[in-house]
Formats: sequence, C-alpha cells, structure tokens
Amino acid sequence: MPLYKTLTVNEKTKVVIWKIEETIDDLQKGISLSVNSKNRLHSMKSEIHQKGFLSIRHLLKEFDLQDTDLHYDEHGKPHLKDGRFISMTHSFQFTGVIVSEEKSVGIDIEKQREKILKIAHKFTPIEEYKTIANVAALTRKLTIVWGGKESLYKIYGKKKLLFLHHIFIEDFNFEDEKTTGIIRYEGEESKHHINFLEFEDFTCVFAY
Repeated sequence: MPLYKTLTVNEKTKVVIWKIEETIDDLQKGISLSVNSKNRLHSMKSEIHQKGFLSIRHLLKEFDLQDTDLHYDEHGKPHLKDGRFISMTHSFQFTGVIVSEEKSVGIDIEKQREKILKIAHKFTPIEEYKTIANVAALTRKLTIVWGGKESLYKIYGKKKLLFLHHIFIEDFNFEDEKTTGIIRYEGEESKHHINFLEFEDFTCVFAY
C-alpha cells in the first residue's frame, strides 16, 4: 500500500500522505466502514472520489484510528471521539491526514495549475505578487497561499469566513517551507503556523 510520506510536525502532531495507485476493490480491503460511510461511498459518482474516501480510511490506521472513530459536526468539520484533532484532504491521486493531540489543525493538497491565476483576485490581494514574472513560480506561490487559507478555514470550521477578507498568509520564500497564517473575524485574531511542501506538481499545506 503506497503510504507516500510521513511527516512528524512535532511530538504531538503528524501528517501522512497517500498516493492512490490501487483499484477500488484493493482499497476496500483491510478497512471497515460504518453504515453511514458505506452510504456516502455508494452515493459518490466519481471513482477518484471513492478512491480518495477509501484511501483516507487507510491513512486513519496510521493513527490507530478507524472510520467509526470519526464524526462530523453541523458545519461538516471532522472530529475524533478520543479528543484528538484531525483534518483531511483529497486532490486527484493524493490524500492527506493531519492529527494533533493538542490543537485544532487543517490540511490541504492542491494540484499546481495555471488556472489559479484567473481566480487569485477572489482569495488574495493579487497586487502583492506582481513582482513575480515567472508564471510557474506565481502558480506555485498562489497555490501555497490558497492551501494555507483552506487549511485555516478548516481550523475555524464554520462557513462564514471569507478567504479574501478574513484569512491572511504572511509572505514567504519557497525554501523556508513555512510561514504564518492569521484569521481575523468579528474583532478576534488568531495566528497559526503554516508549513508547506511540494511533490509531483502538487502542493501540500498544513496549519496548526
């Protein structure tokens, strides 16, 4: 089974990434699903979504968890019955899970695609990046910014946040592989660590 990467963020937080190479039949082996999860799986029309759903259940096993340890609140945010904090992500052939024993966490995997240039103004002040003339570098940078905001949105866990107006990512260098993210909403502010890595034209960003 292709566990692609394991990252130890700190002694209480770990990230695992899966590269989907199996058939659906193979992915269904070695895991058990709740009735609700079976219904969700069968309702998915896309095979890649089904594979993502199943591969995440394999990633849960890396934390000694199984499908029945998960439940979702009214906003769709996942929670663990044992009190640990979890976030999950899926993009094409990659899935990722982050689990922390101490604080809320968020994770996002995105494929690096130039179409992000067309929507960038909707989620970040694009003028901040006008000095980046290289399209590939700009695509990479904006994908990290999007992933950081998505991760912070998952930490907040409610649907009222706007990426452009409430979530901010401090500027960074690619080689640093980290930055800071800030949520400002209704007079309150919270700061979070943001880490990122790139592989096979994908970007993984996680916040804690």
